[in-house]
Amino acid sequence: MRREQRRRLGGLCLLLLLAVLLLRPYLQDSFSFRMWGPRDGLLAEDGQFSLEGEPLRILGGSMHYFRIPKEYWKDRMMKMKACGLNTLTTYVAWNLHEPLRGKFDFSGNLDLRSYLDTAAEVGLWVILRPGPYICSEWDLGGLPSWLLRDKDMQLRTTYKGFVEATEAYFDQLLPRVVRHQYSRGGPIIAVQVENEYGSYAKDANYMEFIKTALLRRGIVETLLTSDNKDGISSGSMEGVLATINFQKIEPVLFTYLESIQGNKPVMVMEYWTGWFDYWGGDHHVFDVDQMVSTVSDVLKKGASINLYMFHGGTNFGFMNGALHFHEYRADVTSYDYDAPLTEAGDYTSKYFKLRELFSKQQPAPLLPPPALITKSTYGAVTLKRSLSLWDALQLTGEPFKSELPVNMENLPVNEGNGQSYGYTLYETVIYGGGRFQTRGNVRDRAQVFVSGQSVGFVDYKNTELDIAEVPGYRKLRILVENCGRVNYGVRINDQRKGLVGDVFLRDVPLRNYKIYSLDMNSTFITSIDNIHWSDVSEEKKGPVFCQGALQVTYAPGDTYLSMKGWKKGVVFVNGKNLGRYWDLGPQETLYLPGSWLWLGVNTITIFEEEEVGNSLYSVDSPHLGRTQYVD
Repeated sequence: MRREQRRRLGGLCLLLLLAVLLLRPYLQDSFSFRMWGPRDGLLAEDGQFSLEGEPLRILGGSMHYFRIPKEYWKDRMMKMKACGLNTLTTYVAWNLHEPLRGKFDFSGNLDLRSYLDTAAEVGLWVILRPGPYICSEWDLGGLPSWLLRDKDMQLRTTYKGFVEATEAYFDQLLPRVVRHQYSRGGPIIAVQVENEYGSYAKDANYMEFIKTALLRRGIVETLLTSDNKDGISSGSMEGVLATINFQKIEPVLFTYLESIQGNKPVMVMEYWTGWFDYWGGDHHVFDVDQMVSTVSDVLKKGASINLYMFHGGTNFGFMNGALHFHEYRADVTSYDYDAPLTEAGDYTSKYFKLRELFSKQQPAPLLPPPALITKSTYGAVTLKRSLSLWDALQLTGEPFKSELPVNMENLPVNEGNGQSYGYTLYETVIYGGGRFQTRGNVRDRAQVFVSGQSVGFVDYKNTELDIAEVPGYRKLRILVENCGRVNYGVRINDQRKGLVGDVFLRDVPLRNYKIYSLDMNSTFITSIDNIHWSDVSEEKKGPVFCQGALQVTYAPGDTYLSMKGWKKGVVFVNGKNLGRYWDLGPQETLYLPGSWLWLGVNTITIFEEEEVGNSLYSVDSPHLGRTQYVD
């Protein structure tokens, strides 16, 4: 009888085990299978980190899910693991997750839960940096542009409008990540409070607001702040571990950390492995031996470190940021960053030298580095047809009519959220000609047309144009491009785009505009297929859409589009916005992931501002431009 009971009990246990295994793919907390029940999280005491009572040195690397195709997340994480790192750090981009106020997107390439699950599967801990501000060379530092519809908005403060928007965002974001915390069986071991606030420090109550917002919504893991040497004194706060960001080690920084928080572990939250590029500059590189030497020095001091960036990825679409101190500089599409992994996830000498260094920190041999993803060349893209922007305006609907110019964010479009990215066209009627003046009210760059003919460009530096005197009335068009909002510095509140004030002809402000919103989203790019195009040889002058075919006859692989011979514009592949190009340089090729392609004919659509190039080629290696070493 007892034997029979034992048999039945054993059978029941087997059935339960089978059920768990079958249901596992459908359960959200896959990481929790590593240990049932609550666990003691990351502690920062006695000069070191510990996890479950065991000492832990954080060897981290930054890469951002929104800069990498989802199909490649695991590949990049496996390469991180094989380099000897144990922790992934990632920002969360609010402006992608809430593109319209109250409408949230956590699907596809924005599936943050899936990203965290993949990190857990690979065996990486996670430091989450949810903002709301993230900097990151990302448009408006990750903040949604619809915040700027409020003329009194004060970003990164306890201004009522910003607080309410942040609370609503955290109400959606944080419930999606709390279950991925270490204490709940997930990979998140720490969460950062805002980002480099000490360099901004406009509101003494703001950081406490963000900290409380995180805690109230269930964040229980170790909290961190992150600041550079100029901001750490203002950015640190009681009860939160302060960390430091730098590229060159300064012993005084470690001493200062010890002075403000006693016997706490030291962590370099951002060790800058390279640097970002901007249009009109050079491609920045940072010496590999100098980098390895600094990382080695950090480790010798017993500190933890996070490599920013380990893998940069791409500023797809219109999402690049900008800096504006002495002059406005928009970041390029590539976020290669001269990181240990290239923009396309390939190995560099930095990767292998770091791997050698980190292998000495490991009790067991590292996993072999995964094989590289194949790079392909598909030859020439056959350019077939073109379409003038003026002929495409019919697809934008009725223009908004206004006596005064209206900035992009305050246009009555997108369900009352305004326009976030792309171009805005302002159209009015002038009499005669004379001196056209912007007086700094064009943000960021505009091409001016009279009777359909281009008369030149205006921007921050070039603010005036001469329009030929012709008696009679003529149509004036001002095509303004948002080249990217500032992501760092005190100008962040002054990032409205388009015409942000009056422009003048003969010192008289222009009036009575028709305004067209040209955000060039996927719906618009798809819709232009439905109207009449011309042969490409008949319509080459910009602003013009040009379309061609890229033929893939075998398994799609990563490639690059060479934009040599083109002037300035945007490339779309099968309706997706690949990013901007500009012959100003330094970047000359655009990275095209194989996951964006399919077998057969792939449609390449180019919006060219000036004149269609003679050819377009797919090549198997990047050209990021002339090189400048970072000192």
